[in-house]
Amino acid sequence: MAQLRIALAQVNPTVGDLDGNADLIVDWAARAAGAGAHLVAFPEMMLTGYPVEDLALRASFVEASRRALERVAARLAAEGLGDLPVVTGHLDRPPVGLVRAGQPSGLPLNAAAWLHGGEVLVRTAKHHLPNYGVFDEYRVFVRGDRLPVVRVHGVDVATAICEDLWQDGGPVSVAGEAGAGLLLVLNASPYERNKDDVRLDLCSARAREAGCALAYVNTVGGQDELVFDGDSVIVGADGSLLARAPQFVEHLLVADLALPAADPAAGPGRTPADARDGTTITIDRLALSADPVPAYPVAPQTVAEPLDDLAEIYAALVLGTRDYVRKNGFRSVILGLSGGIDSALVATIASDALGPENVHAVLLPSRYSSEGSVTDAEELVKRQGIGSRIVPIAGMVEAFEAELDLHGLAAENLQARIRANVWMGLSNEHGHLVLTGGNKSELATGYSTLYGDSAGGFGPIKDVFKTTVWDLARWRNTQAGVDLPFLHPFAQEPIPQVIIDKEPSAELRPGQRDSDSLPDYAVLDPLLADYVEHDLGRDALVAAGHDPALVDRVIRLVDLAEYKRRQYPPGPKITPKNFGRDRRLPITTRWREQ
Repeated sequence: MAQLRIALAQVNPTVGDLDGNADLIVDWAARAAGAGAHLVAFPEMMLTGYPVEDLALRASFVEASRRALERVAARLAAEGLGDLPVVTGHLDRPPVGLVRAGQPSGLPLNAAAWLHGGEVLVRTAKHHLPNYGVFDEYRVFVRGDRLPVVRVHGVDVATAICEDLWQDGGPVSVAGEAGAGLLLVLNASPYERNKDDVRLDLCSARAREAGCALAYVNTVGGQDELVFDGDSVIVGADGSLLARAPQFVEHLLVADLALPAADPAAGPGRTPADARDGTTITIDRLALSADPVPAYPVAPQTVAEPLDDLAEIYAALVLGTRDYVRKNGFRSVILGLSGGIDSALVATIASDALGPENVHAVLLPSRYSSEGSVTDAEELVKRQGIGSRIVPIAGMVEAFEAELDLHGLAAENLQARIRANVWMGLSNEHGHLVLTGGNKSELATGYSTLYGDSAGGFGPIKDVFKTTVWDLARWRNTQAGVDLPFLHPFAQEPIPQVIIDKEPSAELRPGQRDSDSLPDYAVLDPLLADYVEHDLGRDALVAAGHDPALVDRVIRLVDLAEYKRRQYPPGPKITPKNFGRDRRLPITTRWREQ
């Protein structure tokens, strides 16, 4: 056996920030060197950020990535890090290639490179290109067909990229055939609820399949609707967990591994191998250092405890909100605070993400607002220390009504649209980003006013069902005084209990309650999950135990609201299928579930 100390740099790049991402590579490589690592790995597409989407089709962006990679290699050597092998994701293209119909322009590659001695020594590319859910890589990348196996201190290390782990055949099967002692996998795997357990089981299964230890480094941070949770892991050849990084924070996971020494007979060169998926992969062997390091004391391994279900959802919402605001150049946010549960949770997420001093609330009472809608909101403002102002809208509504003869729903929606005008105006005046307060249950059924409460730049709870909104509010109140990296240290419960307990209402007409027109959310949300996230048709929904009359009504509500959802701002994805990148349905369609 040979010893190898590896470092997994779980960091937060920004799409398109080649110089900033290069700085991260150099900075964290220096940290790895300081920790005595023999090898440091960075996530998938680290140099460009992920996903780059159609930026991959721009030759100028591809060439900028290639030049940045060369500069990073030279800079590492110039800063005394040239002897440390650095493995990083980047955007690349083949040196030559014939463009065929059906292939993306420029033949871009979702690539990985080994940097050493000031040079780019090895290049490879993702073999399996995902084309489901939020992924459309088959549209913008071409497939790689090489598996690099690099000898580092007497250990053969193979490299694969993200989806190569999730699909049968390809690099994982070839890594076993190549006799690798370690399979290094670079990832940008987005978060969704309970995915951490699925990933760990997958890593364990693939390690046993390849017959070698597996090191899985994942990115962390928010990118538009996607949130990356880190949770990098290292498992042994038997699938046992050896080391694990914490979720939702940048972290350098350093681990000492005892790995099989490489076969001296397997020298540098290229060998074709059956990928077991109908393709051939060429094994590229390169030796950086053939001799094992002298025996050294092994440091204790880090195995971070994963967060519980509600904690990881909340952490994802905070991180997704923080990165969307910061990476898009905003310093502060503004939102309408109604005294209801949705806006209360959004305000709390924003306070945790940005600090209360950067959160501004507008209280917009109308003629139908209850006394508690103002006093409860004021109590939340006091507890959290956020900025606030009261802008009564009754006079504004009356001015409109003097010129327009509106009734029923049109009159109700007028109030919502006037509120939106107020916070959008304050946004323009002071440079705040507007946060919307709609939840997934409302978006699904169309219970949001277009150009009213749906107006804004980002929706922190867009992918959160109403029942989970209450769960998260209760959970957050239990964490007052708890030291977690994604929580602001409030001295008391940040959300007044009266807000959690009150019956939800839009307060757009006298005595209005959500229950006037919607079933109990405990009944509605499971039905919405089955229809929206699991794609069950009418008969399957009824067979699953949902009331047939309610099924017909809810299907109609969801289908008719597609045009509204298409105009809603982005928000963090936390479920298997969100409204946005995941679920893409036509607005104009005559298909109805019967």
